[in-house]
Amino acid sequence: MSQYRLSTGIKGLDEILHGGLVPQRTYLVRGQPGTGKTTLGLHFLDAGAKIGEKLLYITLGEPAEQISTNAEALGLDGNSITFLDLSPTSVFFTEVQTYDIFSPAEVEREPTTQQIIQQVEALKPQRVFLDAMTQFRYLSSDSFQFRKQVLSFLRFLLESGATVLFTSECSETSPDDDLQFMSDGVITLEYAPIGRSISVSKFRGSDFRKGCHSMRLTDKGMKIFPRLQPEVHKQQFTVKSLSSGVPELDELLHGGLERGTVTILTGPTGVGKTTLGTQFMKEAAGRGERSVIYAFEESEDTLLHRSESVNIPVSVMIERGTLAVIPVEPLHFTPDEFASLVRQEVEENAAKIVMIDSISGYQLSLRGEDVVTHLHALCKYLQNMGVTVILVNEMGHITGDFQATEIGISYMADNIIFLRYLEIKGELRKAIGVLKKRLSSFEKTLREMDITRYGVKVGQPLTRLRGILKGTPEWIDTSRKDDEQG
Repeated sequence: MSQYRLSTGIKGLDEILHGGLVPQRTYLVRGQPGTGKTTLGLHFLDAGAKIGEKLLYITLGEPAEQISTNAEALGLDGNSITFLDLSPTSVFFTEVQTYDIFSPAEVEREPTTQQIIQQVEALKPQRVFLDAMTQFRYLSSDSFQFRKQVLSFLRFLLESGATVLFTSECSETSPDDDLQFMSDGVITLEYAPIGRSISVSKFRGSDFRKGCHSMRLTDKGMKIFPRLQPEVHKQQFTVKSLSSGVPELDELLHGGLERGTVTILTGPTGVGKTTLGTQFMKEAAGRGERSVIYAFEESEDTLLHRSESVNIPVSVMIERGTLAVIPVEPLHFTPDEFASLVRQEVEENAAKIVMIDSISGYQLSLRGEDVVTHLHALCKYLQNMGVTVILVNEMGHITGDFQATEIGISYMADNIIFLRYLEIKGELRKAIGVLKKRLSSFEKTLREMDITRYGVKVGQPLTRLRGILKGTPEWIDTSRKDDEQG
């Protein structure tokens, strides 16, 4: 039987926790200053406010008034929260309070404890957020007393029926290993030059999604982008060929591209890879299907102008909702954020074809991480959802010895279509061929391709040319051989 879960108020975190928090347990949120611990706690309480629960925020550092103001600025409900403000006031400083006989811990601990007990017994909160538990260290004479006091305090809250979230200000000089042992779950927030991340290292009574997941703090609060796990997403679909709308190209592919496959369009710059991919989307639009182009390297206006000039009505497709062109600045997105964008198009807008233009632009968003791992997960997810994937791969050389890709991703492709420049009698021309097709046979010859104002044109097989893959083909005179045989 599945357990009832409490939402954290953050969709991505609930997904990582397989539905949310297990009720009436204690959870530690740890991280350096500025990593978003308080923001996460406010989301947790706001989720409780939406279902009418009683909420208690115990603050030992930041004043309650300031916390409430910050919550309202993020669009969260601060008015439904009961605050127990145990933070030092200005009176402590102005009256220079000192303790000559007893230690500060002995003097401060009892009134602090009494205030918490009175508030909890009076309110009977269902959600408690305490920021920060490490302040209790200064109310304990030694580490043994601190551990005993915290365990007793957490048990008191649980016995009152609350689910407890508490923070710690961890650092190398002040570790919080003891708090990790005492809690039922541990959530770690981190901030590095490559971006913010969140991870779960402990979650008693439940499985969770492991690893580091991208996180962003916005003017609407915290957003979390779980790392993609393709195996948990699956949708039934019928495998059938999708026509390009160009008869000669369909002949080359023996029908077209199959639904739920990954196709790599590879070739040098300017050879027509993006236009060829958009041609499949034009035909899909005629069937009423939606496609998406993630443009890493050119603006939407440039893509629209170029497509319109070759008889691909991108503007009309966008107006009718059968195409979305989404410019992506790779340095502004992590791989997890980009995967979240793709999932939204597939799961909410029913996109059937997704084109990533290009792999080199996508690679920039990885910031040193392994491109093959992330691209494999994304493509496998799309395949499981029955989406046809088109990956545009830019080759660095224009002519010379043929190479499908330069980063070792050929294995994940069901289809590889390559485009080449040809130098024939001093003129630069283009050829198209199929290197790989898993689900059907394909034409083994190459054909000349041209992109005109009327659209993509594919000619007859170039059976009289040799050395095409080297980029400098030679014509073979077959008439002489025919005469000799005759």
